[in-house]
Amino acid sequence: MRDVVVVGGGHNGLVAACYLARAGLDVEVLERDDVIGGAVSTVERWPGVQVDRGSSLHVMIRHTGIVEELDLAACGLDYIDVDPWAVAFAGDDALRFALDVDETCASIAAVCDDETADAYAAFVREWSPRVDAMLAAFHRPPSVGALGRAFWPLGRAAGRAGAELARDFLQSADALLDATFRDERLKSVLAWWAAQAGSPPHEPGTAPMVATALLMHRRPPGRPRGGSGMLTVALARRLGQLGGVVRTGDGVVSLQRLADRWSVATESGDRVVARRVMSACHVATLLDVLGDARRRGQLRIGRGMGMVLRVLTDRLPPYPIDVEGAHHGMQLLAPSRAMLRSAYGDFLRGEAPSDPPLLVMTPTATDPSLAPAGRHVVTVWTQWQPRHLRDGSSWDDVRDRETDRLIDAVDRHAPGFASSVVDTLLQTPADLERELGLHAGNVMHLEMTLDAMFALRPLPGWSSYRSPLPGLYLCGASTHPGGGVSGASGRSAAHVLLKDLRRRWRR
Repeated sequence: MRDVVVVGGGHNGLVAACYLARAGLDVEVLERDDVIGGAVSTVERWPGVQVDRGSSLHVMIRHTGIVEELDLAACGLDYIDVDPWAVAFAGDDALRFALDVDETCASIAAVCDDETADAYAAFVREWSPRVDAMLAAFHRPPSVGALGRAFWPLGRAAGRAGAELARDFLQSADALLDATFRDERLKSVLAWWAAQAGSPPHEPGTAPMVATALLMHRRPPGRPRGGSGMLTVALARRLGQLGGVVRTGDGVVSLQRLADRWSVATESGDRVVARRVMSACHVATLLDVLGDARRRGQLRIGRGMGMVLRVLTDRLPPYPIDVEGAHHGMQLLAPSRAMLRSAYGDFLRGEAPSDPPLLVMTPTATDPSLAPAGRHVVTVWTQWQPRHLRDGSSWDDVRDRETDRLIDAVDRHAPGFASSVVDTLLQTPADLERELGLHAGNVMHLEMTLDAMFALRPLPGWSSYRSPLPGLYLCGASTHPGGGVSGASGRSAAHVLLKDLRRRWRR
């Protein structure tokens, strides 16, 4: 009998398993896929070409301490620092966002004006303490006390009333940007960054997403050498060293509570008995396994989020403006907030956006080991793609059309890009659902909106990483603090389980 079975081998599940095994528990991870890591994995898509299946650039986990606490560098994880972390192309302008704030402000002053650059520097100073509070809240279970400890000092230090501070956090990204900056080019870039969590920048509560950009002025995003999946490869290695077990290609099909333990049935017909279960899979998948259709219907999964085009090329995108390090990090191709609003409007109508905003990454620019000489991998992410199309078409029906649309969209910003394309792979919302278990193709599992965050995530009564069922815990993007590569859910859930064990032992 195992002490803990972890359902799902994504990065949060592996993080939780490592902390539990390090505490001396007997842990087994069960993963339905043949590849470990879920959306944080890398596979060979074309001969000799390694391509990420989900994320490519890691931001949040570099601010958690998990990599250092588990000494993942000793397990082969080698991060390439990405600086500049973003370049925004819009017509004849290019804004360069570097690790150094002064360097970033110099770029803003050259494109916009000195007043806008000074406003950005002031924004960094004013919101940096708030970002600290957000990180503290993200790294703790979402109790009222924990949130109070994270945010209460802000008001005292700034001399602000709690209601005033709350209003700052609850406003929309657009409202914050309009109140802070004058230049529309900078506002468009920061709005597009804020939208990466899924919610459009005009929605209430999205202002803090703008401020997450400030994290990149403290430590640059990291790209694991060898691909995003090297993070989960390193976690699996560490787990093995700690005595844990990972089983791939054998997913969980049912969970049954038997007195004081759990019976976990797998696709192969095996049955594992465990004292406790940690679910790292999508909460909708967990409720399906439990047969809880009522609660499943209460989840805020949404109607979709985005899709990604993987492109094999013979050269990097030829942007017309020469910017140092332009291909190192994110290439933000959304020249106006009107484009964002139009794309979101198409999404609400159940249509693929006719003029999609783009986030382009070129991992081979900083890691040539991913592809043979003379070949590059270009990732094109586009937001607000509905899982189900209004006209009844399937995504397979429109795959070629949407592939061409995205290639043409990149080519408008980087003329000549289309002629560099060697091969393509489009991961539609349907593909993300089928391949990675992301219901509705939502890479955040659930909507990142106010009614599905903190103690409301994934559902009231299922927060703080505990389910109402004894011995069943949750982690992953379905729980606080949500999606993205952070590992915070896995670590916090493991600490909650261990705390419950200590209480039981004391009794």
